[in-house]
Amino acid sequence: MSPVPMDHHEKMRLRAAAFRVTRLYPGPVGEVLSRELLTWEEFGYRLGGGQLVMRLVDHVLKTPLGQAEAA
Repeated sequence: MSPVPMDHHEKMRLRAAAFRVTRLYPGPVGEVLSRELLTWEEFGYRLGGGQLVMRLVDHVLKTPLGQAEAA
């Protein structure tokens, strides 16, 4: 299976999630997740194992910021 390039919309969702995750999970956890998401965005290809990453993007973009403080 050859890698498929991400479209612009997918890259922008990854970038938005990368910046939002540091507010959702402050500290080292948010930093690691942010760097991972930015690396995926920079790489620019959808790989077979990318399903987990896209689920993480969905989670980060859908979770209200105040909910992380309650957890």
